[in-house]
Amino acid sequence: MGETVARLTAAVDAGLAGSVRLVVDVVWLAWRALGAALTLRFDRTRFVAELDRSVVGALPLVLAAGLATGAVMVWQTVEGLARFGASVYAAKLVALSLVRELAPVLTGLLLAGRAGSAIAAELGSMTITEQLDAMRALALDPIRYLVAPRVLALAMGLPCLVLAFDFAGFAGGLLVGVLDKGIPLGAYLEATRSALLASDLEGGALKGAAFGLLIALIGCVNGLRTDPKRGASDVGRSTTGAVVAASVAILVADAALTRLLLGWVV
Repeated sequence: MGETVARLTAAVDAGLAGSVRLVVDVVWLAWRALGAALTLRFDRTRFVAELDRSVVGALPLVLAAGLATGAVMVWQTVEGLARFGASVYAAKLVALSLVRELAPVLTGLLLAGRAGSAIAAELGSMTITEQLDAMRALALDPIRYLVAPRVLALAMGLPCLVLAFDFAGFAGGLLVGVLDKGIPLGAYLEATRSALLASDLEGGALKGAAFGLLIALIGCVNGLRTDPKRGASDVGRSTTGAVVAASVAILVADAALTRLLLGWVV
C-alpha cells in the first residue's frame, strides 16, 4: 500500500513539474515569437505557406463539422424544448451556443489535432536530423524562421475558421429546423438574428485567436523539446504531447475567457 502511494505521489509530482516547465517554455517562446512578429522580423513566405496548410487546408473539415453540429443541435434542442412547449426558442439557443462556445472550442480542438500535431512532428523531425543546429550555424534564428510564422498564422487564421464554423452551423440548423421540424424560414432567421449581438461574434473570434496562439506555441515547444538521442520514437511522443496539452489548454482557456467575457457583458 505504501509503495503504491509513493508511486502515485511521484507520478503527480512529475506531472506537476512537467506542467510548470511547459508553461514556462510556452511563455518564453511566446515572448520571442510575438516579438519577432510585432517587429515584422519573420519569414513571410513560411507565414503564407502555414496559412494555406493549417487554415485553408482545414476549411473543409471545419465546414463539415459545423454543418453536422448545427443539425444535431437543432434536433436535440427542439425535442427537449417541445416537452415544455418552448420549441420556438430552439433557433436562439442554437445560435448562442454555437457562437459563444461550440464554434471556438470545437474548431480549436480540431486544429489541435490537425495543425498542432503537424507542427510538433515537423519541428521534432528537424530537431533529430540536426536541421535546427545547421540553421544556428548559419546564423539563422529558428524562432524567426520557424516558430513566429506558425504562431502568427494560427493566431490570425483560427478566428476566420471559427466564423466559418458559425455559418456552417447556422446552415445545418436552418436546414433541419425548416425542412424537418417545420419551423417557418422567416421565424427561424428572425430568431437567430435577434438572439445574437456583435459582442457574441467578437467574443468567439477572440477565443479563436487565443486558442490558435496556444496550439501553435504548444506544438512548437513540444517539437523543439524532441530529444535527438531517442530518435524517431521521441517525435511520436512530442506529437502526442502537443495534441493532449493543447486540448487541455483550450478547455482551461475557454473557461477563463468565458468568465472574463461574461464579466464584460454584465
